[in-house]
Amino acid sequence: MPPNRRLAEIADRIDRLTAAIGRTVMWCGLAMVVLQVMVVLMRYVLGVGSIWLSEAIVYAHATLFMGASAWTLQQGGHVRVDIFYADAAPRSRAVVDLLGAVVLLLPFCCVLAWFALPYVGRSWAILERSREASGLPLVFLLKTLIPVFAVLLGLQGIAQAIRAALVLTGGATAEADH
Repeated sequence: MPPNRRLAEIADRIDRLTAAIGRTVMWCGLAMVVLQVMVVLMRYVLGVGSIWLSEAIVYAHATLFMGASAWTLQQGGHVRVDIFYADAAPRSRAVVDLLGAVVLLLPFCCVLAWFALPYVGRSWAILERSREASGLPLVFLLKTLIPVFAVLLGLQGIAQAIRAALVLTGGATAEADH
């Protein structure tokens, strides 16, 4: 298998993983809505509050945001200054994508993972739970989303860099990216 094809296959696999995770965690949006309706009905109709349900909404939001960020990057949904990028030639966009991934995104993901791992490790060591007596006992799982976010976003950055490099080396066309 030629090296360009092998790199494209790696990028394709990363894209499939990212999309599968993104499509899975998007269900957290529905969970958030259902839970919020339950909290409101319980509070204003039954006069009962639930810290557990309120925290579950926060967990679902964090899971949605952290889990779908790489998918959002893959789909071109992240904020970017498109003044020049939108009208640029495919090779110019590839340069921007490659530099953005290598100079900004990947170092950010590495630093985030580096600082998050001890933080998450301490949380796992004590099986950290909510500060609220009736809250969720899963804070350590919530904090685990931070390095997962860094890894997923970093992987998608690698896929983006591979695709940009293939465009710049003539190994792929910009239209074949997605």
